[in-house]
Amino acid sequence: MTIVIVSILLLGCLLIATENITKVNRAAVAIFAGTVGWVLYICFGMDFVTSQHAYEFSSYLHSQTPAIPESSATVKAFISRFIFLPYVGRAAEIVLFLLATMTIVEILNNNGCFDFIRQLLRTRSSKRMIWTLSVVTFVISANLDNLTTTVMMLTIMHGIIPSRRQRLYYGSAILLSANCGGALTVIGNPEGLVLWSMGAVTATNFSMALLLPCLAAWLVPIYLISRSLPERVDTEWIVMPYRGDDTRLNVWQRLLMLFVGIGGLWFIPTFHNISKLSPFLGALCVLSVLWIVNEIFNRKLMNMDAMVERRTPRMVQYGVIQMILFVMGIMLAVGVVKETGAYDTLMDYLGIDESRPFVWLHGVAAGVLSTVLDNFATAVNFISLSDVLGQDGISEIATVYSCNGLYWKVIAFCVMAGGNVLGVGTMSGLALMKMERMHVGWFFRHVGWKALMGGVLGLCLLWLTQGQALL
Repeated sequence: MTIVIVSILLLGCLLIATENITKVNRAAVAIFAGTVGWVLYICFGMDFVTSQHAYEFSSYLHSQTPAIPESSATVKAFISRFIFLPYVGRAAEIVLFLLATMTIVEILNNNGCFDFIRQLLRTRSSKRMIWTLSVVTFVISANLDNLTTTVMMLTIMHGIIPSRRQRLYYGSAILLSANCGGALTVIGNPEGLVLWSMGAVTATNFSMALLLPCLAAWLVPIYLISRSLPERVDTEWIVMPYRGDDTRLNVWQRLLMLFVGIGGLWFIPTFHNISKLSPFLGALCVLSVLWIVNEIFNRKLMNMDAMVERRTPRMVQYGVIQMILFVMGIMLAVGVVKETGAYDTLMDYLGIDESRPFVWLHGVAAGVLSTVLDNFATAVNFISLSDVLGQDGISEIATVYSCNGLYWKVIAFCVMAGGNVLGVGTMSGLALMKMERMHVGWFFRHVGWKALMGGVLGLCLLWLTQGQALL
C-alpha cells in the first residue's frame, strides 16, 4: 500500500507540473492526493502503525482506563487523534496565516492605501519605472505572500502601462521581485512559514542568511531586463474604479491603516518569540486591530442601505482560494507519504545519513525540480526528508538539520530560484501568465535565463557565507 500512496503523490506532482498542458487545476490535484492518501492510510492503518508507531500505539492502549484491546477501531482512533490531527494542525496554521494576511491586503486595497504606489510610478523613464516597481514589490512581498503581492502590483501596472508587449517585461520584473522578496523572510511565502512553524529556522537568522543570495537573485535579472528596455515607456493614468468605501478616507487615515496593517506584520516574529504561540495568532491579532480601525473610519458608510460592490480582481478571488486549498492538499499529501516510512526508505537507499547530508546536492535537485513543479510542493517534499534535530550529542555535520541549520536555508533559496526560471513553478507565475497571456518559451528567452544567472550567483554567495565545507 505504501507503493500505491507514493504513486498517488508522484502522479499528483506530475499533474501539477503539467498543469498548462492538462488544464487540471493544481489545487484540485493536491486536495485529491491528500484526501485519498489518508483514506488509504487509515484503511491499512494496522500495518503502518505497527511498523512506524508501535511504541506509541502500545502506550496508547495501556493508557486507557481500563486498558483496551488492539482492534481495527482502536487503530483508526489512534491514527485520527495522534497522527492525522497534528498534520491538519500544521497545515491549518499556514492556511490561517495566509488567510489573515490576504484579508489585511484586501482591507488596505479597498481603502485605497496602496494608491500611494501609483504616485511613485509617475514617470516615462523605463528604467525608473522598472526599478520602482521592483523595489516596491520586493519590500511588500517580504511582508505578504507572493501571490497576493504579484496580483496587486499587476493590477496597478495595468492601469498605468497600456502596451501588452511592455507589460510582459514589467510583469516579469514584478514576478521576480515578489518571489525574491518573499524568500527573504519567514512570513513572505508559504515555504518560509512551514520552516518557521516547525521550528527549523528563526526569523532573524533566516533573513540574515538569505539577504545576500536573495538580493543577487533579484538584482541581476532586473538589471539585465532594464538594459533591454527602450528609454521611454508609454503610460496612461486610468482612473481607478470606485471601491465602495474608500472615497471618504483622507491621506492621513490611509497612512494610518497602512501603518497598522504592514507595521503589524513586522511585529509578528516578535509576538511569536515572546508568547511562543503560533504565528497565525499574531496575524489574526493584526487583522482584528486593522478591521476595527476600518470600521471606525467607515462608520458612516456602514449604515448605508446599499453598499457598492468593492473592486476585487477575479484573479485575487479565485487565486487566493486556490492557493489556500493547494497548500492544505500538498501538506496532507506529503504528510501521509512521510507516515508510510517512504522517506526513511529513500534516505537509506541513497546512503544519506547524519554524517553525509549532501546538502548542496539536495539544493540543486530541489532547484531543478521547482522549475517545472510547484516550488511549495517541491520544498515540502524535501523538507520532509529529515526532522529538525537537536544539537546535543550530534556530529558537527549533522547540525545542518538542526534549528537554523544550513539544509533548510538551501532548500528555501533553491526552490525560489528554480521557480523563477520558467515562471510555471509558482502560483504567482501562473497568475502572471494567465493575466498577460504569456508563453513559457517567451518567458525563458527574455527573462528566465537572466533569473537563472541571478539564482546561480545567489547560491554561490550562500555557499561562501554559510557552508563552504559541507559539499
